Amino acid sequence: MVISVIGIGLIGGSMAISLKENGFAERIIGVDVSQENLDKAVRRRLIDDDASLDDAIAQSDILILSTPVDAMKKLLPEILSKLDKQVVLDVGSTKQELNAIVEHHPNRGRFVATHPMAGTEYSGPEAAIPDLFNGKCTVIVDEHLSDADALEKVRDLYTSMDCSITYMDAQSHDIHTAYVSHISHISSFALALTVLEKESNEKRIFELAGSGFGSTVRLAKSSPDMWVPIFRQNRDNVLDVLDEHINQLARFRSLLIKKDYDRFYELIEKSNSIRKIIDKQ
Repeated sequence: MVISVIGIGLIGGSMAISLKENGFAERIIGVDVSQENLDKAVRRRLIDDDASLDDAIAQSDILILSTPVDAMKKLLPEILSKLDKQVVLDVGSTKQELNAIVEHHPNRGRFVATHPMAGTEYSGPEAAIPDLFNGKCTVIVDEHLSDADALEKVRDLYTSMDCSITYMDAQSHDIHTAYVSHISHISSFALALTVLEKESNEKRIFELAGSGFGSTVRLAKSSPDMWVPIFRQNRDNVLDVLDEHINQLARFRSLLIKKDYDRFYELIEKSNSIRKIIDKQ
């Protein structure tokens, strides 16, 4: 099996490591707009060699599209137009816009829309790590639009990386990821900016920062090149959850103003029920 990874970053690079190590791929080809990234990927043995997009398509059985989501909108139709029996999958965090663009493409069946729910706050080929996907969930989106053999190959690919698989339509996927992923990032960015504003006058803040603070703002290290396109494409859903988040913050603020600590206690206690959901994972 020859697999091409288009976009050699954290996700694409980590998939390359896993698929080569577990034997699913005999050869990994890298495609990237940055030759520097490709050189790093070769040195780290994430990929066997690099190629142009056209050469990668001609040589591959499966192509993994792992660029920022805005770039996917341009690349996916181009790739589909050049396919024969090859399969292409994406790993993007948003799905409605991308799926709509190729909805009527004659080769739409060769595309499988996926979203492996894994990652770190780091980016680039140097961030790629083995076993990133072990035990993680992958969402396959609008599976009924993909050819049966394409779907089977993609399921086999994710199963080889020890992923569980679930299925959603594009609209549901984008709503749910706004709640479980996108709001976490935007909240982390906002908290980091809040602390940085204070840090200019109170430098000892960071002397006191413990592991709780570090874990809360960890996602603020994430790349804007990746996240601004996600927020752009999932704007309406992110706004919806952001409005609710702001409402909850306002409730806590109001209770502090009123010194209503009994109600404050009740809200914190209610929030603790999230552990029942988290602990099931």
